[in-house]
Amino acid sequence: MQLRDYLQRIHWVGDTRPTLETLDGLMRAQNHNVPFENIDIQMGVPLTTDVEAAFEKIVHRKRGGWCYEHNGVLGWALAEMGFEVRRISASVMRQSVGANAHANHLTLIARLPGEDTPWLVDAGFGGSLLHPLPLKESSAHHSPFDVGLRRLDDGHWQFWENLGKGEITFDFKDAPADERGMAERCHYLQTDEDSSFVKRLVCELRRPDAHLSLRGRVLRETTDEGVSERLLDSADELLAVLKDELKVDAPQVASLWGRICEQHEVFVAQS
Repeated sequence: MQLRDYLQRIHWVGDTRPTLETLDGLMRAQNHNVPFENIDIQMGVPLTTDVEAAFEKIVHRKRGGWCYEHNGVLGWALAEMGFEVRRISASVMRQSVGANAHANHLTLIARLPGEDTPWLVDAGFGGSLLHPLPLKESSAHHSPFDVGLRRLDDGHWQFWENLGKGEITFDFKDAPADERGMAERCHYLQTDEDSSFVKRLVCELRRPDAHLSLRGRVLRETTDEGVSERLLDSADELLAVLKDELKVDAPQVASLWGRICEQHEVFVAQS
Protein backbone atom coordinates (compact mmCIF):
# COMPACT_ATOMS: atom_id res chain seq x y z
CA MET A 1 0.00 0.00 0.00
CA GLN A 2 1.51 3.29 -1.14
CA LEU A 3 0.32 6.63 0.18
CA ARG A 4 0.87 8.33 -3.18
CA ASP A 5 -1.56 5.89 -4.82
CA TYR A 6 -4.22 6.71 -2.24
CA LEU A 7 -3.72 10.45 -2.69
CA GLN A 8 -4.04 10.11 -6.47
CA ARG A 9 -7.23 8.08 -6.02
CA ILE A 10 -8.92 10.82 -3.99
CA HIS A 11 -7.42 13.60 -6.15
CA TRP A 12 -5.60 15.18 -3.22
CA VAL A 13 -2.77 17.54 -4.18
CA GLY A 14 -2.62 19.49 -0.92
CA ASP A 15 -0.38 19.32 2.14
CA THR A 16 0.22 15.95 3.80
CA ARG A 17 1.50 17.28 7.11
CA PRO A 18 -0.70 16.11 10.02
CA THR A 19 -2.67 19.32 10.53
CA LEU A 20 -6.36 19.97 11.01
CA GLU A 21 -6.51 21.46 7.50
CA THR A 22 -5.07 18.26 6.05
CA LEU A 23 -7.48 16.11 8.08
CA ASP A 24 -10.44 18.14 6.86
CA GLY A 25 -9.27 18.18 3.25
CA LEU A 26 -8.60 14.44 3.05
CA MET A 27 -11.97 13.61 4.50
CA ARG A 28 -13.75 15.83 1.99
CA ALA A 29 -11.66 14.52 -0.91
CA GLN A 30 -12.45 10.90 -0.11
CA ASN A 31 -16.17 11.66 0.31
CA HIS A 32 -16.26 13.50 -3.03
CA ASN A 33 -14.35 10.89 -5.03
CA VAL A 34 -15.00 7.47 -3.49
CA PRO A 35 -18.65 6.36 -3.35
CA PHE A 36 -20.29 4.43 -0.56
CA GLU A 37 -21.59 1.28 -2.27
CA ASN A 38 -22.58 -2.35 -1.69
CA ILE A 39 -22.18 -3.74 -5.23
CA ASP A 40 -19.98 -6.64 -4.10
CA ILE A 41 -22.60 -7.72 -1.57
CA GLN A 42 -25.27 -7.71 -4.28
CA MET A 43 -22.94 -9.74 -6.51
CA GLY A 44 -22.17 -12.26 -3.76
CA VAL A 45 -18.49 -11.28 -3.48
CA PRO A 46 -17.29 -11.79 0.13
CA LEU A 47 -15.98 -8.76 2.02
CA THR A 48 -13.81 -8.54 5.14
CA THR A 49 -12.52 -5.88 7.51
CA ASP A 50 -8.98 -6.32 6.13
CA VAL A 51 -7.41 -2.97 5.23
CA GLU A 52 -5.19 -4.32 2.46
CA ALA A 53 -8.17 -5.86 0.68
CA ALA A 54 -10.05 -2.57 0.99
CA PHE A 55 -7.05 -0.66 -0.37
CA GLU A 56 -6.82 -2.94 -3.39
CA LYS A 57 -10.51 -2.46 -4.11
CA ILE A 58 -10.81 1.29 -3.50
CA VAL A 59 -7.43 2.50 -4.71
CA HIS A 60 -6.25 0.06 -7.35
CA ARG A 61 -9.62 -1.00 -8.77
CA LYS A 62 -11.16 2.46 -8.26
CA ARG A 63 -14.28 1.14 -6.61
CA GLY A 64 -16.20 2.38 -3.61
CA GLY A 65 -17.04 0.50 -0.45
CA TRP A 66 -18.87 0.49 2.84
CA CYS A 67 -17.74 1.65 6.30
CA TYR A 68 -15.26 -1.15 7.01
CA GLU A 69 -13.52 -0.39 3.71
CA HIS A 70 -13.82 3.41 3.55
CA ASN A 71 -12.68 4.09 7.09
CA GLY A 72 -10.18 1.24 7.05
CA VAL A 73 -8.31 2.87 4.17
CA LEU A 74 -8.74 6.41 5.52
CA GLY A 75 -7.44 5.39 8.94
CA TRP A 76 -4.39 3.75 7.39
CA ALA A 77 -3.64 6.84 5.30
CA LEU A 78 -3.95 9.19 8.27
CA ALA A 79 -1.60 7.04 10.33
CA GLU A 80 0.91 7.05 7.47
CA MET A 81 0.85 10.87 7.56
CA GLY A 82 1.55 11.04 11.27
CA PHE A 83 -1.90 11.37 12.82
CA GLU A 84 -2.72 9.33 15.90
CA VAL A 85 -5.65 7.21 14.75
CA ARG A 86 -7.92 4.89 16.71
CA ARG A 87 -10.30 2.47 14.97
CA ILE A 88 -13.66 2.60 16.75
CA SER A 89 -16.42 -0.01 16.59
CA ALA A 90 -19.73 1.84 16.59
CA SER A 91 -23.39 0.83 16.72
CA VAL A 92 -25.81 2.23 14.13
CA MET A 93 -29.32 2.93 15.51
CA ARG A 94 -28.52 1.25 18.82
CA GLN A 95 -31.55 2.92 20.41
CA SER A 96 -33.88 0.83 18.22
CA VAL A 97 -31.77 -2.20 17.27
CA GLY A 98 -30.25 -2.81 20.70
CA ALA A 99 -27.35 -5.23 21.23
CA ASN A 100 -27.61 -6.47 17.63
CA ALA A 101 -26.19 -3.11 16.52
CA HIS A 102 -22.86 -3.78 18.24
CA ALA A 103 -19.88 -3.21 15.90
CA ASN A 104 -22.04 -2.77 12.79
CA HIS A 105 -20.03 0.34 11.90
CA LEU A 106 -16.35 1.28 11.80
CA THR A 107 -15.53 4.90 12.55
CA LEU A 108 -12.31 6.72 13.49
CA ILE A 109 -10.96 9.01 16.21
CA ALA A 110 -7.92 11.04 15.15
CA ARG A 111 -5.63 13.34 17.11
CA LEU A 112 -3.07 15.80 15.81
CA PRO A 113 0.54 15.24 16.92
CA GLY A 114 1.13 16.82 20.31
CA GLU A 115 -2.53 17.74 20.82
CA ASP A 116 -5.13 16.15 23.06
CA THR A 117 -8.32 17.08 21.18
CA PRO A 118 -9.96 13.98 19.67
CA TRP A 119 -11.72 14.40 16.33
CA LEU A 120 -14.46 12.16 14.96
CA VAL A 121 -13.49 11.29 11.39
CA ASP A 122 -15.75 9.25 9.12
CA ALA A 123 -15.93 8.84 5.35
CA GLY A 124 -17.97 5.64 5.54
CA PHE A 125 -21.42 6.69 6.73
CA GLY A 126 -22.82 7.52 3.32
CA GLY A 127 -21.30 10.98 3.09
CA SER A 128 -23.24 12.98 5.68
CA LEU A 129 -20.20 13.94 7.74
CA LEU A 130 -18.15 16.22 5.51
CA HIS A 131 -15.75 17.68 8.10
CA PRO A 132 -14.15 16.25 11.26
CA LEU A 133 -16.08 16.95 14.47
CA PRO A 134 -14.32 17.66 17.78
CA LEU A 135 -15.40 15.12 20.36
CA LYS A 136 -17.75 17.39 22.28
CA GLU A 137 -21.47 18.11 22.24
CA SER A 138 -22.16 20.22 19.19
CA SER A 139 -24.20 20.58 16.02
CA ALA A 140 -23.32 21.79 12.53
CA HIS A 141 -24.72 22.06 9.03
CA HIS A 142 -22.78 20.03 6.48
CA SER A 143 -25.00 20.97 3.55
CA PRO A 144 -27.51 19.44 3.03
CA PHE A 145 -27.23 17.51 6.33
CA ASP A 146 -27.59 18.68 9.89
CA VAL A 147 -25.11 16.70 11.98
CA GLY A 148 -23.88 16.67 15.54
CA LEU A 149 -22.63 14.87 18.62
CA ARG A 150 -24.30 14.34 21.97
CA ARG A 151 -23.21 12.61 25.15
CA LEU A 152 -25.43 9.77 26.34
CA ASP A 153 -26.11 8.83 29.96
CA ASP A 154 -24.38 5.45 29.61
CA GLY A 155 -21.04 6.99 28.61
CA HIS A 156 -21.44 6.60 24.85
CA TRP A 157 -21.17 9.38 22.35
CA GLN A 158 -23.87 9.57 19.72
CA PHE A 159 -23.33 10.95 16.24
CA TRP A 160 -26.55 12.01 14.51
CA GLU A 161 -27.43 13.14 11.02
CA ASN A 162 -30.72 14.55 9.78
CA LEU A 163 -32.00 15.37 6.31
CA GLY A 164 -35.32 16.58 7.65
CA LYS A 165 -36.98 13.18 8.05
CA GLY A 166 -35.59 12.14 11.42
CA GLU A 167 -32.21 11.20 12.80
CA ILE A 168 -29.89 8.38 11.74
CA THR A 169 -27.34 7.73 14.48
CA PHE A 170 -24.40 5.70 15.60
CA ASP A 171 -23.14 5.33 19.18
CA PHE A 172 -19.54 4.77 20.21
CA LYS A 173 -16.91 5.15 22.90
CA ASP A 174 -13.37 6.49 22.45
CA ALA A 175 -11.90 3.05 23.02
CA PRO A 176 -10.11 0.46 20.85
CA ALA A 177 -12.38 -1.27 18.36
CA ASP A 178 -13.80 -4.71 18.96
CA GLU A 179 -12.12 -6.15 15.87
CA ARG A 180 -13.62 -9.60 16.32
CA GLY A 181 -17.07 -8.11 16.76
CA MET A 182 -16.68 -6.03 13.61
CA ALA A 183 -15.53 -9.06 11.62
CA GLU A 184 -18.58 -11.02 12.78
CA ARG A 185 -20.92 -8.14 12.00
CA CYS A 186 -19.28 -7.62 8.61
CA HIS A 187 -20.14 -11.22 7.73
CA TYR A 188 -23.71 -10.92 9.02
CA LEU A 189 -24.48 -7.68 7.19
CA GLN A 190 -23.53 -9.16 3.81
CA THR A 191 -25.19 -12.57 4.23
CA ASP A 192 -28.36 -12.25 6.31
CA GLU A 193 -31.57 -11.79 4.31
CA ASP A 194 -32.78 -9.16 6.81
CA SER A 195 -29.74 -6.95 6.24
CA SER A 196 -30.50 -3.74 4.34
CA PHE A 197 -27.26 -4.26 2.41
CA VAL A 198 -28.61 -7.58 1.11
CA LYS A 199 -32.09 -6.27 0.36
CA ARG A 200 -31.16 -3.44 -2.02
CA LEU A 201 -28.39 -2.03 -4.16
CA VAL A 202 -26.97 1.12 -2.55
CA CYS A 203 -24.57 3.68 -3.97
CA GLU A 204 -24.08 7.17 -2.51
CA LEU A 205 -21.73 10.03 -3.28
CA ARG A 206 -21.14 13.40 -1.68
CA ARG A 207 -20.95 16.61 -3.63
CA PRO A 208 -19.85 19.87 -1.97
CA ASP A 209 -23.44 21.00 -1.36
CA ALA A 210 -25.51 17.97 -2.37
CA HIS A 211 -25.91 14.27 -1.67
CA LEU A 212 -26.55 11.66 -4.37
CA SER A 213 -28.16 8.40 -3.36
CA LEU A 214 -29.05 5.41 -5.53
CA ARG A 215 -31.19 2.81 -3.80
CA GLY A 216 -32.31 0.12 -6.17
CA ARG A 217 -33.93 1.91 -9.13
CA VAL A 218 -34.36 5.26 -7.36
CA LEU A 219 -31.77 8.00 -7.81
CA ARG A 220 -32.22 10.82 -5.32
CA GLU A 221 -30.39 14.15 -5.15
CA THR A 222 -30.76 16.15 -1.93
CA THR A 223 -29.74 19.79 -1.52
CA ASP A 224 -30.71 22.54 0.91
CA GLU A 225 -33.43 23.49 -1.59
CA GLY A 226 -35.09 20.08 -1.55
CA VAL A 227 -35.10 16.58 -3.01
CA SER A 228 -35.41 15.39 -6.60
CA GLU A 229 -35.99 11.77 -7.57
CA ARG A 230 -35.68 9.76 -10.75
CA LEU A 231 -36.75 6.19 -11.43
CA LEU A 232 -34.29 4.29 -13.60
CA ASP A 233 -35.83 2.31 -16.45
CA SER A 234 -33.13 -0.03 -17.74
CA ALA A 235 -29.84 -1.74 -17.00
CA ASP A 236 -28.11 0.59 -19.46
CA GLU A 237 -29.43 3.62 -17.62
CA LEU A 238 -28.29 2.12 -14.32
CA LEU A 239 -24.74 1.62 -15.62
CA ALA A 240 -24.65 5.17 -17.00
CA VAL A 241 -25.79 6.67 -13.69
CA LEU A 242 -23.24 4.65 -11.75
CA LYS A 243 -20.40 5.67 -14.03
CA ASP A 244 -21.27 9.28 -14.87
CA GLU A 245 -22.87 10.49 -11.65
CA LEU A 246 -21.69 8.16 -8.90
CA LYS A 247 -18.14 7.47 -10.16
CA VAL A 248 -18.43 3.67 -10.25
CA ASP A 249 -17.53 1.84 -13.44
CA ALA A 250 -19.07 -1.56 -12.75
CA PRO A 251 -20.53 -3.19 -15.88
CA GLN A 252 -21.17 -6.40 -13.93
CA VAL A 253 -24.11 -4.67 -12.24
CA ALA A 254 -26.16 -5.08 -15.45
CA SER A 255 -26.67 -8.73 -14.49
CA LEU A 256 -28.51 -7.59 -11.36
CA TRP A 257 -31.18 -5.56 -13.16
CA GLY A 258 -33.92 -8.18 -12.91
CA ARG A 259 -33.35 -8.62 -9.19
CA ILE A 260 -33.16 -4.85 -8.66
CA CYS A 261 -36.59 -4.49 -10.26
CA GLU A 262 -37.99 -7.25 -8.03
CA GLN A 263 -36.48 -5.64 -4.95
CA HIS A 264 -38.02 -2.32 -5.95
CA GLU A 265 -41.49 -3.82 -6.19
CA VAL A 266 -41.11 -5.37 -2.73
CA PHE A 267 -39.93 -2.08 -1.29
CA VAL A 268 -42.83 -0.14 -2.84
CA ALA A 269 -45.35 -2.67 -1.56
CA GLN A 270 -43.97 -2.39 1.97
CA SER A 271 -43.76 1.41 2.00
